[in-house]
Amino acid sequence: MHPDLHLRLHHIRATELHERAEHWQATRAHRRSPWSAVSRRLGWKLVETGLHLVHRSTAPGVQRV
Repeated sequence: MHPDLHLRLHHIRATELHERAEHWQATRAHRRSPWSAVSRRLGWKLVETGLHLVHRSTAPGVQRV
């Protein structure tokens, strides 16, 4: 394949991929669930609780099983 033709096809494909990415990003903002923020906050609270429990169990004088 001629190098110029190959480069041109590459540019066309890259443009198509950029357009698809922009379309996906635009539609994703509209598909967000109202529960996504709640579930994210709940997830972080569970992480914080787990970390609190881990640090609490490693206090001096407490043996791990």
